[in-house]
Amino acid sequence: MVSFWQKNKKRVTIRAWYFDPRFNGEIGLRPIYISNMTKNLDESGFKSIVNSYDLFFIDIWGVVHNGINLQDNTIEVLENLSNLNKEFVLLTNAPRPNVTVINFLKKMGLNNKFFENVFTSGEAALKYLIKDLKSKKFFHIGPPRDFDLFKSFEKSKVLNIKDADYLLCSGLFDDHEDLNYYKSLFFDHISKKMICTNPDLIVDRGDKREYCAGSIAKIFEDIKGEVIYFGKPYPPVYNLSSDTKNKRTLCIGDNLNTDIRGANIQNYDSLLITSGIHRQEISKFKLNNVIKKYSAKVDYFQTNLKW
Repeated sequence: MVSFWQKNKKRVTIRAWYFDPRFNGEIGLRPIYISNMTKNLDESGFKSIVNSYDLFFIDIWGVVHNGINLQDNTIEVLENLSNLNKEFVLLTNAPRPNVTVINFLKKMGLNNKFFENVFTSGEAALKYLIKDLKSKKFFHIGPPRDFDLFKSFEKSKVLNIKDADYLLCSGLFDDHEDLNYYKSLFFDHISKKMICTNPDLIVDRGDKREYCAGSIAKIFEDIKGEVIYFGKPYPPVYNLSSDTKNKRTLCIGDNLNTDIRGANIQNYDSLLITSGIHRQEISKFKLNNVIKKYSAKVDYFQTNLKW
């Protein structure tokens, strides 16, 4: 996605090109209007704005849990939204099908009444792969825990990248954490398209920061390879996970590159959780400066999602 912007006296207009994999190409320029009106919800709580919206897209990793434990305050929010019959989607850039993430949340102790609300970037990618590329040979870049992604067409997987029709990226190999390895791996294969099932660049697993599939896809793009992304901030994942038509929508997440940028592209309002992936940047450079750095529109912020 390429963005450019122009400054007016009272606002900034961003026109963002974005890709929709269903149409295999760029489908439009959409203006995003940025103001400096970002409201702090730490005192008034999430409850102070809940009646202003019909639909909520809530990030999982960084909001519902931190990679290790559920966030109790967020679970209270989910309970209250459910009691109010509010529609919400637990939308995550996880490169695995819905059922795999649901099983992970079940082990964490999430109430099973919320499982039907889960939708993953992997599920969005899977729909596309089965429809358009099921018979094509692919080379998988990612750890064994992501094998569920292609379980239904695993016979199309090849072990040598030279034999592949396309590249399927869900993350890093367990034994290759050095990003330079992937540049060498891809160098002679940039004519093949890459399908990236998680646009996130990094994620925090507790106190440990890890690279995600988006970092690998960026390397492929940097050497002039073509990448089709599934997940936030790209529009298809919102439309596939819920009926968004004529609904006042709020996106909640901790990542300005994906959660908040996705809201901006869709012209939805956004709530940034500041204790997540950007917490060190915010602590060092202050929130307003970090928001400007990412050219984002943030309507609300809260340290942790709390009722």
